[in-house]
Amino acid sequence: MNATANSTTTHTPNVDQAELDKFSALASRWWDPESEFKPLHAINPLRLDWIQQHTSTLVDKKVLDVGCGGGILAESMAKAGAQVTGIDLAEKSLTVARLHGLESGVPVTYQAVSAEQMATEHAGEYDIVTCMEMLEHVPDPASIVQACATLVKPGGWVFFSTLNRNPKSFLFAIVGAEYVLRLLPRGTHSYENFIKPSELAAAIRQAGLSTTDLAGLEYNPITDLYKISRDTSVNYLMASRREN
Repeated sequence: MNATANSTTTHTPNVDQAELDKFSALASRWWDPESEFKPLHAINPLRLDWIQQHTSTLVDKKVLDVGCGGGILAESMAKAGAQVTGIDLAEKSLTVARLHGLESGVPVTYQAVSAEQMATEHAGEYDIVTCMEMLEHVPDPASIVQACATLVKPGGWVFFSTLNRNPKSFLFAIVGAEYVLRLLPRGTHSYENFIKPSELAAAIRQAGLSTTDLAGLEYNPITDLYKISRDTSVNYLMASRREN
């Protein structure tokens, strides 16, 4: 992860078209809890609770969900009382998110815009910015971190989650999850795009944020359950805050 890179200084979109195509092909199944997105449905209550533990409440908070996909996290934060905007560059996923919002009656605003572009137009506007399971799918994750830092208000929170890069994460997240247990479609992740916590923490510091917490997200294949833990060797979450 290049903590010094910043795509906001160029006109090159910080997007991998193959990644967009991948999620667009699956878009219709975002809200099927038994589909390829089953793991996201399973971990969503955990990550929502983790966010709320740090922020105390989401009621009336202005929240931006970067890389919102079909809106699973965005809707859950809106249900908790937040004023949520979700952004993504996969148009089909956003269409599904909007349609589900009409069915559920949960108000979320969705926009097809990059984090970097959003940062140029809405700097310092959000109490909370979330960027979950997204950094490992873009060419320049440090640019996303910088955009998130720009978007949050002084004193506001920025939450990230991604995958660690080590032999265990390769075995569990790719070999295990994609090939053995088939929790995810093959090719969902590329090991070279995984990010070590130290690398993410460095990008967070570079962006002017302070890391406040690091937690792991563990999966037990026997019980088919996930839990928040201190084991950050595979999936992890990182909380950060803008001091000024």
